[in-house]
Amino acid sequence: MAINKMKERLGEIILDRSFKYSEDPPFTLASGKKSNYYFNCKPTTLDPEGMNLIGAIIFDMLKDTDITAAGGLTLGADPIANALSVISYQKGKPIKSFIVRKDIKAHGTKSAIEGSVGTGEKVVIIDDVITTGGSTITAIEQARMAGLIVEMVITLIDREEGGRENILQYVDNIKSILTRTEIMKLRARK
Repeated sequence: MAINKMKERLGEIILDRSFKYSEDPPFTLASGKKSNYYFNCKPTTLDPEGMNLIGAIIFDMLKDTDITAAGGLTLGADPIANALSVISYQKGKPIKSFIVRKDIKAHGTKSAIEGSVGTGEKVVIIDDVITTGGSTITAIEQARMAGLIVEMVITLIDREEGGRENILQYVDNIKSILTRTEIMKLRARK
């Protein structure tokens, strides 16, 4: 299936399973802002078809790079990074997944990063939705403190509310699979 067709199908799944809308803004975002719409991407990123599409699309974005691992702040990034990891292995160019903890454990290795990644590896930071970019920036900072080289950020959905611009202060290469504008266009066609 062509990438554009995969993105369109993924958008349909997001609209069906992960998108909520109300005229009266009842949704409070992680940033504290109120919104008329909300994306809960877990029903899409944990769905077999959704995972397959996401993994294939991101692999296509990364196949010609020297990135060796993908991850981000748990929980939003985990299924996305894992989907990419499985697809990349199947395509013969493995890209490992890793998890950035929200809170560093007080026992064991006390590491903020879980996974088989090490100092000097070139990585992509993944996120499901960016609004202000706060979670993504936290993941970038933790990855850098662990010695990883953050080459790029990829997000499933960009709400187009300033997050991209905030992240660009940390990483100059950010890509989104879908934007709010693209999803709203798909919604208008339904």
